Amino acid sequence: MTNITRIFDFPYYQQEKFNKSDALVTKQNGVWVKTSSQEYIDQSNAISRALLRMGIQKDDKVAIISTNNRTEWHIMDIGVLQTGAQTVPIYPTIAQEDYEYILNHSGAMYVFVSDIEVLNKVNNIKANVPTFKEVYSFNEIEGCKNWKKLLQLGKDLSNQNDVEECKNNVKPDDLATIIYTSGTTGRPKGVMLSHKNIVSDVLNSATRIPFEPGTTKSLSFLPICHIFERMILYLYQYYGVSVYFGESIDKVSDNLKEVRPNVISAVPRLLEKVYDKIYAKGSELTGIKKILFFWAIDLGLRYEPYGANGSWYEFQLKIARKLIFSKWKEGLGGNLDLMVSGSAALQPRLARVFAAAEIPVMEGYGLTETSPVITVNDMRNRGFKIGTVGKAIENVEVKIAEDGEILCKGPNVMMGYYKDEKLTNEVIQNGYFHTGDIGEIDEEGFLKITDRKKEMFKTSGGKYIAPQMIENTMKQSRFIEQIMVIGDGEKMPGAFIQPSFEFIREWEKLHGIEVGKTNEEVIAHPKVIARVQEEIDQLNKKFGNWEQIKRFELTPDVWSINGGHLTPTLKLKRKIILEIYKDLYKKIYG
Repeated sequence: MTNITRIFDFPYYQQEKFNKSDALVTKQNGVWVKTSSQEYIDQSNAISRALLRMGIQKDDKVAIISTNNRTEWHIMDIGVLQTGAQTVPIYPTIAQEDYEYILNHSGAMYVFVSDIEVLNKVNNIKANVPTFKEVYSFNEIEGCKNWKKLLQLGKDLSNQNDVEECKNNVKPDDLATIIYTSGTTGRPKGVMLSHKNIVSDVLNSATRIPFEPGTTKSLSFLPICHIFERMILYLYQYYGVSVYFGESIDKVSDNLKEVRPNVISAVPRLLEKVYDKIYAKGSELTGIKKILFFWAIDLGLRYEPYGANGSWYEFQLKIARKLIFSKWKEGLGGNLDLMVSGSAALQPRLARVFAAAEIPVMEGYGLTETSPVITVNDMRNRGFKIGTVGKAIENVEVKIAEDGEILCKGPNVMMGYYKDEKLTNEVIQNGYFHTGDIGEIDEEGFLKITDRKKEMFKTSGGKYIAPQMIENTMKQSRFIEQIMVIGDGEKMPGAFIQPSFEFIREWEKLHGIEVGKTNEEVIAHPKVIARVQEEIDQLNKKFGNWEQIKRFELTPDVWSINGGHLTPTLKLKRKIILEIYKDLYKKIYG
């Protein structure tokens, strides 16, 4: 049996242990096209043979930019890594200037793109990248070389011995990939992850995930250029999980019904939207059905694991699961029994209600720099605690510094930032990676994140404000889509709020109110402002007087990645949002 020490060992291990007929599955022209474990390996080897014939050498860089997750991404990834070269995954949605910076900074020679939109961005800047040799596309695009040319070039097996020699020369501590973190400020940083970093993180996390080896089915739709989804996909390969690639975020609902997966990974924002849609449908019910729906919701919001609420609660929950929650599960494909969440804080109410519905969300924590998993919840062996991000995975040490910062030490900690020794030395000290997050570890070993160190601020009265905690609570309101708490150095906290325009449209129909056709008219309407104020007043009660939002301004824009408000992992770009709404800031603080 293959001993997994390098990333490209995963497909061989899967082929030997599970030999899947549907290892990787992508929808093409309306049909789910399956690639077996053996085909995965054969095509990856063909790519390796082709790259060697094209002159690729150890430590060369190959960029992959794909709008959607797909089989080709993985074949390219393994094909490149087997030669001793490195992959540079790039977010498709970032600005053209960032493409140029990353391709230049990494020294990428070849770029593989998914579609015409990404190709156009690359073509616009390729003349400014001296190391650039050629771009290939996964889709058939006129005037662009197709990636299948490499499969054709690699058909000849005569240099497979060279591929094997290259593989043998790749050591676990060698660099495997450079992942450029989007960052909320400044230029992207190139995080160097070795084969050992990622492989150790997969194997040390594996015991926490209750997969049925060889029989589980997953749906993958979070961007694979982010280490969270990428690491999970290697984990799927390790467990012989069939991976179906979602067509897009917009089609997740349809794909869930088609694929009927057992597991998905998600970010909290997506889970919030799923819950809001379920809630909206429940609001449309009438009579006894409506009463039962909200009875089940109320029950779910009080959920505690391991029967902590007592036998009467568990009896009621059993009824709620049969009458109400089973329909939720059916709406998500019918077989979904595990969701893994990362990237941002999950609202405890969502953790409760989904667990009550027998679709538990296992929240974890980590960063690109830690490959990424540091801690994760596990429903088994009392390893699940709502409001925490779980316990540290095997062979990873977590401790809290004197100022509350979370420090991490283990084989998952990055090699450093590419071409930036100074910054590397700032964040890795005495073997510990300084996460920049503030947290606490309870008596049972569960980690709780309280905020980002850099995002905390003081009011002019000297009181500390942890904005993420307040924002996360405020987003429980269906009227609030996005919120950013402000007030550094000011006398009180304020907020910019992007209301949920979709929900406000439902609300105005329900109450027979006309609040205007445009977003500008909606945010200026007195009844909308008053209703949002009501929500803020209610949720403010959960905080100390100094933390409560005293004033807010609504924004007409839908905050987005393209608009510059959000990073590709949907975190707030705080400095940019402050700049965009500087006039609203003046309105709040004069």
